[in-house]
Amino acid sequence: METLEFRTRIEETFEEVRSFSFREKKEQSVDGFLDAILDVKRRLKEKSDKIIDISERMEGITWFSGLDNDNLIRINDLISSAKDAHSTLIRQYVSLNHLKAKGIAKKEIKNFKYSIDTLKEAYEDLESVFFFLPEVPDFVETTKKLSLI
Repeated sequence: METLEFRTRIEETFEEVRSFSFREKKEQSVDGFLDAILDVKRRLKEKSDKIIDISERMEGITWFSGLDNDNLIRINDLISSAKDAHSTLIRQYVSLNHLKAKGIAKKEIKNFKYSIDTLKEAYEDLESVFFFLPEVPDFVETTKKLSLI
């Protein structure tokens, strides 16, 4: 009888340990998943903040006037780099579609997209102000009048 009793207690203990271990592993993976979501949210916020900062700096440059060719070349390089960054960021945004579809980090993804759009607007403004609009006679005349104020 003792052998049967030992066996039963061993099996009961085994089942309890097995169930406990399984629950903990499952909870650990859930915690890991939640940590990963928080990390994605944090990284998206950091990226969005950085992109907005860069965009604001680029917008400030649109107010520069009387630039020489060396500075215009630098602005052209800046525009090219911003376009390249924009393409990379758009690919990153597209890769987030599966999270967005599941309702994960929706606010952060929306803000990320907004910051990407802001970057595009900033480099397009630079391009217009320094390379397209100076070729429009009305713009040149208006700029001259504004500079006298």
